[in-house]
Amino acid sequence: MSYIQRVFWISFTAATAIYLVMVFWTMPTISVAAGGLAPFDMRPFGYTPQEARGFLSALTAEGRDFYITVQQRLDLVYPALLGIMLIVGFQSLFQRPWSMVFSFVALIMVSADYLENYMVATMLHIGPDAVEDNLVAFASFWTRCKSAAATVAFMGLMAGAVMQMRRRWA
Repeated sequence: MSYIQRVFWISFTAATAIYLVMVFWTMPTISVAAGGLAPFDMRPFGYTPQEARGFLSALTAEGRDFYITVQQRLDLVYPALLGIMLIVGFQSLFQRPWSMVFSFVALIMVSADYLENYMVATMLHIGPDAVEDNLVAFASFWTRCKSAAATVAFMGLMAGAVMQMRRRWA
């Protein structure tokens, strides 16, 4: 196995492990602490100021602390691992210019995820009574950008993998 393949599989495995922890532990824990409402990270189409305030109002103090500490710490590592995995995958599966195009999309996704995390942390610290509409709109924008870029990136990765398999089997 080449160095590039090892980097891909290590980042894939680590990102998948963290994703599974978030999907099966941290996000459900936060949702329960918010009376069943979905956390900001799990709203791919964004959220309105009213929805954000509703979530922040419903979220318990323990849930807020868990979101800020456990979830946000996991989400500090996850985007970087996912970005590495995607970019290495694109560089392995595609020639230029497509490898660069899809790698740029992955960088947009990673950047949007970090900006979303920062905005969510800010909203969690401010609380429902002081969070302003423009802050929520900005956070929601980054959530939607992350979701759209992730969709394009994963579709590109799957298309590249299918094309590679076709070449090997032909």
